Amino acid sequence: MKIVALYSIKGGVGKTSSAVNLAFISACKGYRTLVWDLDPQGASSYYFRIKPKVKGGSKDLIAGKRELDGLIKGTDFENLDLLPSDFSFRNLDLVLDARKKPTRQLKKLLKPLADEYDFIFLDCPPNISLLSEAVFETSDILLSPIIPTTLSLRTLEQLEKFIEDNKLHNLELIPFFSMVDRRKRMHLDIMENLARSHPGILNTAIPYASDIERMGLERMPLGGFIHKSRSTDAYNELWQELMIRTGA
Repeated sequence: MKIVALYSIKGGVGKTSSAVNLAFISACKGYRTLVWDLDPQGASSYYFRIKPKVKGGSKDLIAGKRELDGLIKGTDFENLDLLPSDFSFRNLDLVLDARKKPTRQLKKLLKPLADEYDFIFLDCPPNISLLSEAVFETSDILLSPIIPTTLSLRTLEQLEKFIEDNKLHNLELIPFFSMVDRRKRMHLDIMENLARSHPGILNTAIPYASDIERMGLERMPLGGFIHKSRSTDAYNELWQELMIRTGA
């Protein structure tokens, strides 16, 4: 089982759309795939048309009063399941803080699913928090979308420093460009400069495109309502590059 967290300190960079589309591709490839929506806004749950209500809320979940496999919902797509979020997830930091070894709680919850899934994608809320640290402890890969802007680059530097300062040597940080507008000179210049200074960044860039925005109207991954486009091609290339990079 490989756990991939879509994470950035900055919001609005395409974490949820990337988590949903990569999970969809994974399932289409025949891998047993789960998306865990950790964001209290429940955007992944919304995209999959699943009511974001976890009975007992995050408190019972982290306390071990509810097993994860009893909360998992099937989506409309074969091999693809969802663990939905609800608004109680806004308190996850407080709930984790009340537990012993709080950063290990997510890993403990996911461990029994190792034989059931090949890939688990974590759709994470933005910020650095106790939940973020639990995500870092749990994940094999931290896949971080970056918009080619100054503020987005700054958050990448902050994330890199946090990982280094906390000696998270087992966590592989893999950045990629998201919401790219190739008509903007600044986007092109930043992408070129960052690729030189960060050779680990993926080559594939996800475009700023209307069909990705349409996901909110269609309430499904791109592949559910469009056969081929610049965006679907980009996500397929991103998936292939990720598989090669991780040896999966």
